[in-house]
Amino acid sequence: MPNTVDLESVKRLLDEGAQLLDVLSSAEYDDSHLPGAVHIPLTELDAQSAARLDRDRPVVAYCFDYQ
Repeated sequence: MPNTVDLESVKRLLDEGAQLLDVLSSAEYDDSHLPGAVHIPLTELDAQSAARLDRDRPVVAYCFDYQ
């Protein structure tokens, strides 16, 4: 179940072994991606692409919108 977390919580989760998933579009990723993140654009996220992630570790997904 997704939750919104603040920066300190993200740091803690990553320190504890969580994976960082960047779901920005390819253009947005090229412009401003997070170092070390697995990049799977949201429009391409499906069971096959998600297989790149370790099912035994939590996932922190990074995305944003302009609202």
